[in-house]
Amino acid sequence: MGESKLITGLIAGNEKSYNQLFEEYYAVLSVFAKKYVNDIELAKELVQDFFVHLFEIRESLSIQTSLKSYLYQSVKNRCLNYINQNNIRNKHLENIKISSDTTTNLEEIIEETELEQQIFKIVSGLPAQCQNIFQMSRVNGMKNKEISEKLNISIRTVEKQISKALKSLRVKLKPYLNLLIYIILSLNL
Repeated sequence: MGESKLITGLIAGNEKSYNQLFEEYYAVLSVFAKKYVNDIELAKELVQDFFVHLFEIRESLSIQTSLKSYLYQSVKNRCLNYINQNNIRNKHLENIKISSDTTTNLEEIIEETELEQQIFKIVSGLPAQCQNIFQMSRVNGMKNKEISEKLNISIRTVEKQISKALKSLRVKLKPYLNLLIYIILSLNL
């Protein structure tokens, strides 16, 4: 049966045309698909799915090239779609894994968040000059000498204000002591 008769028979729903097309191209298209997906069983499955799809859309089938070119291009597209979908799925799984790795202990994260909130609350409750000096030192990373020059005060005053802030934090954060060490290190306080 010629190519045009195969196409006409397929469009008409002729089972003989469909079977001939399948028998003639299934094996070679499976080998072709394997070049993309690197797995013969998966390649066979993709080609089978293509032939099912081809039969489902047969009535609206419009082949502008040769039948052989159409079949190869269609299988290639099916393989590339599978690869793209698989890559997207793998990226999502990787993101979920990374997310679950970083949030393995929800209780710990909640405690850390509460601790951060307490630290900022305590620091904001300090007298204005003490709060300003502490933030310049621990948040902005300025040296005591830089702070004293910027505020036009003695280095000793800077040291006393930082000491006062740290003492206030120690007293008020005693229940959070273990997490405090972690937060201070991560926030660079």
